[in-house]
Amino acid sequence: MMKMVMMMMMMMMVVLSGVLCDSAEVLHEDIAIGGCSDSDGEEMYGLEGEEVWFADFKQKTGVEPQPSFIDPITYEEGVYEHAVADLQICKQNLEINRKAYKDFPLERDPPSSPIMYSRDEVEPGEKNVLICHVTGFYPAPVRFSWTRNQQNVTEGTSTNVPFPNKDGTFNQFSRLEFIPRLGDIYGCMVTHLGLEQTRLWDVQQPQPSVGPAVFCGLGLTVGLLGVAAGTFFLIKGNECS
Repeated sequence: MMKMVMMMMMMMMVVLSGVLCDSAEVLHEDIAIGGCSDSDGEEMYGLEGEEVWFADFKQKTGVEPQPSFIDPITYEEGVYEHAVADLQICKQNLEINRKAYKDFPLERDPPSSPIMYSRDEVEPGEKNVLICHVTGFYPAPVRFSWTRNQQNVTEGTSTNVPFPNKDGTFNQFSRLEFIPRLGDIYGCMVTHLGLEQTRLWDVQQPQPSVGPAVFCGLGLTVGLLGVAAGTFFLIKGNECS
């Protein structure tokens, strides 16, 4: 654990952002992030606040996380190889800066408490996605791990690359595909520079909504009262005439 902490302390992140402008009006906002540590690295491209491509150095491939139905941007061959070259340059610069600044301590901002929620309304037995989100941390990234009834879960999990906030900190998501079953308890543990936080989430029986029934009943009652009142005054009017 200490070894990982030391490596994360040495991470350097370079953020490059660009804005395409026409006069004073912003048309589009794009961002490119590159970073490295002794054992890891990151390269990501984003557009309009969404990830459109990132390098998975463990799987040795580029990933386009956008779903196909939105007609996403695609990249030509060679982008991943370019990211690998950038990673090597980053590690060389890291070593130069380490010697120049004598391993200066890195500022640390711990992440917020994890927030967990389901993508869709929970229906027992129906496939769903559980999402765990943290924000406000620096440096990136954080590490996510999932449990189901206190047992580690890896199948069906995925984690996006850290995305920068406007204040210089980062936010990050992790997802778990699951089938809700009553009584199951899921846990999301977030690790950042030796700090661990865990959030629990349990599957509960959906409660039927009584709001529409109450309003419909109230509306029907008021309507009947209105009809009764109208009939009363109509009869009285006929008696007077």
